[in-house]
Amino acid sequence: MAATKREREYARKRQEQWEQRQAQARARRQRTFAIVAIVAVLALVGGGFVVANLGGAANPAASSTPQAAGDCPAAEVGARDGGDLPDPSAAEDRTWTATVDLCAGGTQTDLVLELDGTAAPQAVASFVSLADQGYYDGTPCHRLTTQGIYVLQCGDPTGTGTGDPGYSYGPIENAPKDDVYPAGTIAMARRGNDGESMGSQFFVVYQDSTIPSDTAGGYTVLGTVTSGLDAVQAVADEGVDGGAGDGSPATPVIIEGVETQ
Repeated sequence: MAATKREREYARKRQEQWEQRQAQARARRQRTFAIVAIVAVLALVGGGFVVANLGGAANPAASSTPQAAGDCPAAEVGARDGGDLPDPSAAEDRTWTATVDLCAGGTQTDLVLELDGTAAPQAVASFVSLADQGYYDGTPCHRLTTQGIYVLQCGDPTGTGTGDPGYSYGPIENAPKDDVYPAGTIAMARRGNDGESMGSQFFVVYQDSTIPSDTAGGYTVLGTVTSGLDAVQAVADEGVDGGAGDGSPATPVIIEGVETQ
């Protein structure tokens, strides 16, 4: 098959996948609007939910109850299967663009990421695969830190900080030698002292942060934010639920979808 024909076929398949994800997202939004209405009624008659305390950077815990962010749909909380870990070659040794459709406090923002498939091929291959499957659609960003380090952590469909796509991987790729993660860095979360424990969770650095390496090393940097970081900063400005420096963001943040190219 000629290169141009392969490219057209690849583009056609990606467009079909995107249209399918959009249709699924619309259906989910319709369902979640109904859920939000039910939750509101329950709250009026004494219902509610409990938000657990958050733990460390690698293994936080958060509310497992779906939350709506203003006029945003509620998060679809629950375990998901991300399929098989893709081979690093799927990152194609190139730069990718990922557009993350965020909704926070009723405001929708495109968080545009540039992913380095050369420097972090395994992480980028995994992220792109999960995004293209719709794995991240409807998931919450469950953790915000506002003291010491400055990150918003996302990518766990369970909303607890313990969820994964059914696989884990390593080793650590492209970690900064000086432990400095500039504002706009996108990096993979993992368990402490375990360089083989990366999965679907990632964090967005919204202010320059020094994150010390542990016995496993640093944290895989898979790319940078090229647009929309101000929306993450706005969430951080509202602080953590309950006023602590580490916990669920006071303004719930939902990933409505992710498109890669």
